[in-house]
Amino acid sequence: MSPTRRRAASLSTRLLVTQAVVVVASLATAGLVSSLIGPMIFHRHLVEAGATADSPELAHVEFAFRDAGALALAAGLGVAVVVAIAVSWYVGRRLRTPLRDLTHAAGRFAAGEETVRVPEWGNGQEIDELATAFNAMADTIAHAEETRRRLLTDVGHELRTPLATMAAHLDGLEDGIIAWDPQLQDLFRDEVTRMSALARDISAVSRAEEGTGDLHRQRIDLSEVVAAAHHELAGAYADKGVRLAVPSADPAHAADRTVLADPARIGQVLTNLLSNALRHTPPGGAVTVALQPAAGIEEPHRPGVAITVTDTGEGIAADQLPHVFERFWRGSTAREHDHLGSGVGLTISRALVRRHGGTLTAASDGPGRGSTFTLWLPGL
Repeated sequence: MSPTRRRAASLSTRLLVTQAVVVVASLATAGLVSSLIGPMIFHRHLVEAGATADSPELAHVEFAFRDAGALALAAGLGVAVVVAIAVSWYVGRRLRTPLRDLTHAAGRFAAGEETVRVPEWGNGQEIDELATAFNAMADTIAHAEETRRRLLTDVGHELRTPLATMAAHLDGLEDGIIAWDPQLQDLFRDEVTRMSALARDISAVSRAEEGTGDLHRQRIDLSEVVAAAHHELAGAYADKGVRLAVPSADPAHAADRTVLADPARIGQVLTNLLSNALRHTPPGGAVTVALQPAAGIEEPHRPGVAITVTDTGEGIAADQLPHVFERFWRGSTAREHDHLGSGVGLTISRALVRRHGGTLTAASDGPGRGSTFTLWLPGL
């Protein structure tokens, strides 16, 4: 069995001991110097002033000097110790209180009280920065825990429906109520395909957020990525009756649209954005893609290129905008993910864009007023 670890002294005690050591060392040094050098200097000055070197008065004065010096040092030591105790108590109390509160808050947070936070005590920049860092950490962990719970809930919801459907039909098969036919076979295949897609999407979003997988960066003209995405989704847009407008590329300005990126990954991001816009834009609506070679659309001091995807669809409520990139986020009924996807496309897209050093943001004037997604990548 390992030996019991001795409890460390409190902060106030260590401060007091430290200051006491400094005080004693300083006074000991002063006393040593004054006892060795002071009398010689004092004796020399007395002789230079006319006193006889062997006179009794000179010896008496020198003894008085030594006694006065010793008394002054003793009084100084006493005062210094009292001041050291007072200062140590005050400083220790000022430091001990916020640190004790922080320790208690950390213990409560570890016990599951996710709402606990600590105030900024005003006891110094470092202590306040520690409180700010603790609160930021607590917010991050609480948000991650909430996302984890929502993820488990949504995954369970997504799996519950196909499993319940398959279980009901299996019961019917066992009871002889229904017979196995091509229609039932197709139903089982569709449900299995749906669950397989969900598992694949969960794996994909985890890989994207963890940054696993290589990026094959190369110089690419973003207008070519836009053209490829337009070619891929033009049929789906036409089938739904939604107009898709893309910019025409000017070969003379290709350098302004060139970035260092993985064309497959950025193409995946743009395809996700266009698919999302199509899903939430009713027939007769429009989706417009704009390519903006500009300096620092998202970061003023860094040149970059932006692609905006603007739709005239359902729009996004202000309280939902901060959550649109969270995996499996369910917003209003109109924007709930359906069987066309598992709700992680935007999450994967933002993770891929961040790996390129860019940003992906969403904006909307509210429900029914459309939305705009802006993909920004740093320039060369």
